[in-house]
Amino acid sequence: MKAADTRPVRGPGRAPGTTRTSQAPPAPVGRERAGRGRAGRRVRGAPYAFLLPAVVLFALFFALPIGYALYLSLRKVEVKGLGLGRGAREEVWAGLSNYTGALSDSELLGSALRVLGYGAIVVPSMLGLALVLALMLDAERTRLGGFSRLAIFLPYAVPGVIAALMWGFLYLPDVSPFHYLLQRAGLPQPDLLDGGPLYVALANIALWGGTGFNMIVIYTSLRSIPAEIYEAARLDGCSQFQTALRIKIPIVAPSLVLTFFFSIIATLQVFSEPTTLRPLTNSLPSTWSPLMKVYQDAFVKGDIYSAAATSVVIAAITLVLSFGFLKTVGSRSNRGETP
Repeated sequence: MKAADTRPVRGPGRAPGTTRTSQAPPAPVGRERAGRGRAGRRVRGAPYAFLLPAVVLFALFFALPIGYALYLSLRKVEVKGLGLGRGAREEVWAGLSNYTGALSDSELLGSALRVLGYGAIVVPSMLGLALVLALMLDAERTRLGGFSRLAIFLPYAVPGVIAALMWGFLYLPDVSPFHYLLQRAGLPQPDLLDGGPLYVALANIALWGGTGFNMIVIYTSLRSIPAEIYEAARLDGCSQFQTALRIKIPIVAPSLVLTFFFSIIATLQVFSEPTTLRPLTNSLPSTWSPLMKVYQDAFVKGDIYSAAATSVVIAAITLVLSFGFLKTVGSRSNRGETP
């Protein structure tokens, strides 16, 4: 609105000194409301515009492959006659036959049991070592803390295939420097690529590569604890061990739960380490882990339909275990219990 014009007006029919009040015409109410409506729609649509790239990428590279795998798991190839000529091989509806075949496959069951034994070694050792290293780095008198954190975390940056190759050559009796030193010292030389020690060899590769990541997660949680809590513990006469046992570990329990959850998923998906070590030993079957079984079905036998069904079964089991674990931890947290 413009200010009223009160200047003196001289003109016909006006006495000297008479003032004229002029006022700008009001803006149309409909136009003003339309402008506010367009601005409101732009503001409300901004979050969706920011989410659109993530939704597109999720749909293309996550949802679409999952849907295609589900589609393939319900199909099979039907061979007519000798399987020669055009139209002799036809893709038909299979129903749940691929799933029943996957669940009754003894090789898949054996690979699952092997992975469970492997995980029973890897997960407790990895998380225990990561917690101890994080507590040591968080201690008051730790020297070269930055270098130590980098040295512990650096193996995590090494690709799994390269790490498996490196450790594989260190395990081979003919080229390993450790076997040479043991031979010179007259000590027994265990073959880590045969029999029961094979689990230890595979677990060592995962332990070497994954401890650094879990240590960083736990250490970051430790650094977020207020210093006043440590000061109160010192005034109460707590030692470093008592502080770690009664204060630090209970506070970082959520981080331990998170790292345990990630470690379980990584254990169920183990693939690169046994696949890389397999040419170096005869003790590793081609279906040592469930994902190796999927690889054999899809790319060696050429049965992508059975491989898709097995993949869906593995994904469903992982989802159920993850959801059950998080549900249990969440219910305990709601009751005020330590996870």
